[in-house]
Amino acid sequence: MTPDLPTSVLDAPDLQTPCLVLDLDVVSGSIAEMQQAMDARGVALRPHAKTHKSVAVGRLQVAAGASGLTVGTLGEVEVLVDGGLTDLFLAYPLWADEGKARRLRAVADRCRLRVGVDSIEGAMRLGRAAEGSLEGVLVEVDSGGHRTGVPSDAVVQVARAADAAGLRVLGVFTHGGHGYDAPGASAGAADDEVRALTEASGALRLAGFDAPVRSAGSTPTAIGSARDGMTEERPGTYVYGDRQQVALGACRAERVGLVVVATVVSVTAGRFVLDSGAKTLTKDGKPWMAGYGWLPRYPEVVVRSLSDYHAVCDIGDGSAPALGERVVVVPNHVCPVVDLFDAMWVVEGGRLMGHWPIDARGRSA
Repeated sequence: MTPDLPTSVLDAPDLQTPCLVLDLDVVSGSIAEMQQAMDARGVALRPHAKTHKSVAVGRLQVAAGASGLTVGTLGEVEVLVDGGLTDLFLAYPLWADEGKARRLRAVADRCRLRVGVDSIEGAMRLGRAAEGSLEGVLVEVDSGGHRTGVPSDAVVQVARAADAAGLRVLGVFTHGGHGYDAPGASAGAADDEVRALTEASGALRLAGFDAPVRSAGSTPTAIGSARDGMTEERPGTYVYGDRQQVALGACRAERVGLVVVATVVSVTAGRFVLDSGAKTLTKDGKPWMAGYGWLPRYPEVVVRSLSDYHAVCDIGDGSAPALGERVVVVPNHVCPVVDLFDAMWVVEGGRLMGHWPIDARGRSA
């Protein structure tokens, strides 16, 4: 099966393209499936809300059994707390300058908040900013993604700085981002997550820290690393799925639950143009994927190039949609696409039910 929408939804006059459409039946199924997988392994699920930025979707995840939510920015913390979601992990090395320190204290008094640290200086500054308001911190470990995080053998230094700054060290976390490097890379990245967190946790224990949390996280690696003493997983994109998750084998095609609906606005020999350009689909891509999206009804089509409001599509050897036709486009990477929209239309039981706001849209600071 491939992701699609009924003709009655695609042709609904209320839809103004380009727009986002969420299939609530599919999304609810994906939430339940991941929760069941983690429950079966005895691992807590703390989904990353950066994918959906939605209070309504976050509530669905918590109602299904999630231990809390993960976020990437202080702005996301503020929005979700306002929406009643109050067990949060800011999995990011927050640099607590004066402005963010004030915001941090104001929101931390209203929720259970954990924050990531990956430097001595950052931990000391966070301790001064928090003034005892945080539940605690997790030290980030670089397990091979080479983004943020410290090597396993440097974890104790950061933990000691956090402790000296009055912060409770709860454990360690990592993101196996190199699981996105190519199809087939996720198994090795999951192994790297387990190895790095095991080594880092052991070093903390030898240094006298009671810091039991070992938190791994990415959609491609979540199932593979939920073992061998890991206590928490933080996948995000699983809730909606996207083209790269399908290509990586981390999401079945029928589990794509959020799509772009676009209109064919121009047709010429060998190609056509959709109204879903870079300000809809983004230019996010991978060297192992051709183009900037997937049209399930027209699988031979390649979304060859994007400008702000144009998506130029090559027909190839397949069929093509007609001028004025509305089509489903599965984005390469759904997370940044969501952040470009104020709201998403919701379909349930094949019927258009209304729309939900994307509450934390644009809250990148």
